[in-house]
Amino acid sequence: MSLPSAPAAALAGVLLDRLLGEPRRWHPLVGFGRLADTAERLLRQGAPGHAAGNRLRGLVAWSAIVLPLVALAMWLSHPLVDALLLWLALGGRSLGEHARAIAAPLAAGDLPAARQAVGMIVSRDTTQLDETGVATAAVESVLENGNDAVFGALFWFCVLGGAGAVLFRLANTLDAMWGYKDARRLHFGWAAARLDDGLNFIPARLTALTYALLGRTRSALACWRAQAGAWSSPNAGPVMAAGAGALNVCLGGAASYHGAVEERPKLGAGGTATAADIGRAVALVERGQWLWVGLFVAGSLVLA
Repeated sequence: MSLPSAPAAALAGVLLDRLLGEPRRWHPLVGFGRLADTAERLLRQGAPGHAAGNRLRGLVAWSAIVLPLVALAMWLSHPLVDALLLWLALGGRSLGEHARAIAAPLAAGDLPAARQAVGMIVSRDTTQLDETGVATAAVESVLENGNDAVFGALFWFCVLGGAGAVLFRLANTLDAMWGYKDARRLHFGWAAARLDDGLNFIPARLTALTYALLGRTRSALACWRAQAGAWSSPNAGPVMAAGAGALNVCLGGAASYHGAVEERPKLGAGGTATAADIGRAVALVERGQWLWVGLFVAGSLVLA
């Protein structure tokens, strides 16, 4: 029995990511980021400006730069093209590389190098973090980005093929660029943040379930149920609470952002995070990725 084209493309896209990682040069998202900056510069009025006006302008900007690219991906739909688009949408290998670049110096006792490395993937202030703080930030980033860089793209690929992976990755990129609630983007980024929340709603909960199934299941489900609602993000809460429970580690707590300390809810159970837990978090994401691909392939063969 031959493998249907959609799961074959999914498997090929994942393998390309595992073998090649993200392109070092000429990554399409670099050009997309410049396009997004131009759209914001042309359309945003004021900082934050009129609430309704800039929200509408943000929605127009999002639609103008995302929807044509999604339509193009649909028009070009072919198993080979879809595999390439999924590869470009995934960031699993890159996530693991960044995480291991933190874990290695942290395990070796080189705290300054670990702080510098974790500062590459988190937005909090890292210069004063101790060993536990570095490990906590890294594990949180791996768990949350497991959804953003892996599972969300896979979910939308299963739904819409390569166009779905493009839609998710571009929406996630714009949320990262425009979704902050600072003076500049408070209103203009509202649509990008809400659209990303909507696209992430189902994938985030499937990610949380994946973490639970592949880790300490009972603890993960209990943490998800009891702790996720207290987290500021409706999608990151389930993902990180379930992931922390699955790993039997405590996350959350105080973190400094732009000089202001934010007391975040506690997540998970067990001891504080260590360098070893960073590798465990990466392994959890990688096992989950192969589980998803395996289920997609198996389900397609059964239904073929």
